[in-house]
Amino acid sequence: MEERPREKLMERGAAALDVTELLAILLRNGTRSCSAVDLARNVYEKAGYDLRSLSNFSYESLAAVPGMGPVKAVVLLAALELGRRMGTMERPPAETLTCSQTVARMMQPLLGHILHEECWVVYLNRANRVLGKERISVGGLTATVVDSRIVVRRALEKSASGLILVHNHPSGEPKPGKQDLELTRQLRTALAYFDILLLDHVIIAGNRYYSFCDAED
Repeated sequence: MEERPREKLMERGAAALDVTELLAILLRNGTRSCSAVDLARNVYEKAGYDLRSLSNFSYESLAAVPGMGPVKAVVLLAALELGRRMGTMERPPAETLTCSQTVARMMQPLLGHILHEECWVVYLNRANRVLGKERISVGGLTATVVDSRIVVRRALEKSASGLILVHNHPSGEPKPGKQDLELTRQLRTALAYFDILLLDHVIIAGNRYYSFCDAED
């Protein structure tokens, strides 16, 4: 008889299970026609046997898989999001950002693999120590909208002396477009009224990145 994932985990530990078995534990049960392991295997196959691809599935896509339904889809998405956040903790943000490389190293785990655009702001004090970072907008496949007023207000609330704008290009091409250039200009102008510096604008594209600050040197 095939060993069941729960018993296998209790006896050997989680590391002894393959991805399908771990997914099966999250799904808890299958259907009349397939076991939890079979259902997990179907879901994993649909993602091309790639956990990063699976983490980009929408709730609707997962819930539509035969045998999944809303409850299993929600549980699986929550677990994948926890895994993603843990991944960002493995390389903690540098307390002081000294160059574009340290910015990219901090933000790539958050933005390097997602299939839509997101824009984040990293707030800094005068010594370039990180006061915090936050996502300020979520867009589609090719664009995201940034409201300069919101960025300025949040910078003032945090008493930031400078900030770094970071967004991603799902296409994998880090080179900025006209919209990126205009956004950088507008935000730099808006911040200058309050003596806040836009120290850099970094574009993450997979494992590559582009720094406006580096390009200006």
